[in-house]
Amino acid sequence: MWIGGKLLGLLLGTAASGAETRPANPPVRWRSDPPVIRSSWDDLLEGITSREEWLAHKEVLRQRYLDLLRDDRKPAKPPLDLRVEESVVVEDAYVRKLISYHVEADERAHAYLGVPLNLTGPAPGVVALHGTFKQGKEQASGLLDNPEKAYLDHLARRGYVVIAPDHFVAGHRIPPEGPYETRRFYEKHPEWTAVGKFTYEHSIAIDVLQSLSEVDPERIGAMGHSLGGQGTYFLAAYDERIKAAASNCSAAFFRHNPGVEHWARNRWYVYFGHVRPMLLAGQLPPIDMHEIIALIAPRPFLDLSGLNDGSPLIQRQRVLMNLAIMSVYELEDAPAHFAFYSHGQGHSIHHDSRMLIYGWLDKHLKPPEATQSRLVGAGAMNNE
Repeated sequence: MWIGGKLLGLLLGTAASGAETRPANPPVRWRSDPPVIRSSWDDLLEGITSREEWLAHKEVLRQRYLDLLRDDRKPAKPPLDLRVEESVVVEDAYVRKLISYHVEADERAHAYLGVPLNLTGPAPGVVALHGTFKQGKEQASGLLDNPEKAYLDHLARRGYVVIAPDHFVAGHRIPPEGPYETRRFYEKHPEWTAVGKFTYEHSIAIDVLQSLSEVDPERIGAMGHSLGGQGTYFLAAYDERIKAAASNCSAAFFRHNPGVEHWARNRWYVYFGHVRPMLLAGQLPPIDMHEIIALIAPRPFLDLSGLNDGSPLIQRQRVLMNLAIMSVYELEDAPAHFAFYSHGQGHSIHHDSRMLIYGWLDKHLKPPEATQSRLVGAGAMNNE
């Protein structure tokens, strides 16, 4: 509380000394109702006033998403032919297996699989997706690079069966031209997309988890960072077998993005080659990331991002985007199934982000008692 010098003197029964410290011209502020937050992301529910109208529009968006992926150009799914290439026990906590399985008739994917020891029943499973790293599954398993990105190790110790697959142009399948070079993919599948390819392969990773007796097929989640972060929401929107997902530091959207052509560049890693003419002409695809993420509703989804990850202006738009997505979850009567976390730690997945991700998966994939708080029992009281 501010008290002027003269008043303070009167209160103390003494003469005030020195100049008063009253601030000059304090601002006048008035009470008001909160203003409605409006943004360009509101087109997600434009003209929609009911849950039924949203669900009908959702099917339109789902088809637009599949069209963006060019999902109808994918090859027929082959038998898995799951093989264990090697197996090792990690610190008496879990078994880490190097596995391989078919993703196309003439292509096998490789992944690490973490299975906790001493399971008492089927456990929840997680598809853990790495970022743009040459030896992706080794990073995600804690064998190389940054231990903060050792998701398989972290989650297996928390009781999850985890599959950490290589991206299709990394690890065991690095092309002769180098990691993340998609030229040979487009020569083989000129009408498909790289995003369609990795999303389809990650869906097959769910098949692998569901084939295991150690996994509860109804409790499967997904998480990832950077390229793996966008892979997470692409997968969760594509495959409803993902029951909870968390995406960390994923790429920018189409709109409000001065570098939008990177989604369809003509070299190295080409996400959506077929939309390049459209982007160069100044047009955007008929679906954007907020609409793709909204396809996940009402299943749980957590978005984490750095406000200073790249362009601050773009990342601040992500906050507005998430507010619009929240409106969808409210319309689907599942507001507790959506959350987002924005921080100032750039393109990172530090301790606080990881704990939010792992806690989110615990909350939505484990039984309630696994995350239930408890009072201290009477037996813990001191006896005098």
